[in-house]
Amino acid sequence: MGLFRRLFGNGTPDGFTGTLEPDETVIAHTAVRGGEHLVVTTLGLWVPGPRRIGWHLISKVKWEGSLRVVEAVEASTEGPVVLLEDLPAQRFTVDDPQRVLRAISQRVECSIRQRERVESPGVWILQRKIPGRDGVVWQARGDAGVDLEAVRAAVVPFVARLAG
Repeated sequence: MGLFRRLFGNGTPDGFTGTLEPDETVIAHTAVRGGEHLVVTTLGLWVPGPRRIGWHLISKVKWEGSLRVVEAVEASTEGPVVLLEDLPAQRFTVDDPQRVLRAISQRVECSIRQRERVESPGVWILQRKIPGRDGVVWQARGDAGVDLEAVRAAVVPFVARLAG
């Protein structure tokens, strides 16, 4: 642990029980009603539990009277492309969402290096940086209601183009 962290702490809120990586830095945090916290770091979003979601696995974030976060899971692959499926949205009631919402949105957007849209059936193909690692990953996720096999079919021509 560096001298700065020993003297001044790691920037986490009081009561946070997660364990940050040595090079992980806190950017913003806010209390969640019920006593836990949302903590935005360089490597991801810590949600109550605590559990960190990497920036490359956050599909959507939006303010709808509460903070709505949609996390994706790696469901399969098609060649070098990781196929994602969205989990049900998580909602967090917070008193002061502005700084955290802005920080989350910026981090998610900055993880995207390249994007391509397949309109039918409604699939996004993204090249994303994985926080804390070198390199990038190709990911594909369907719009709401688009099943994994439709995502796979939409990605096949893209994979063929990558192979050249």
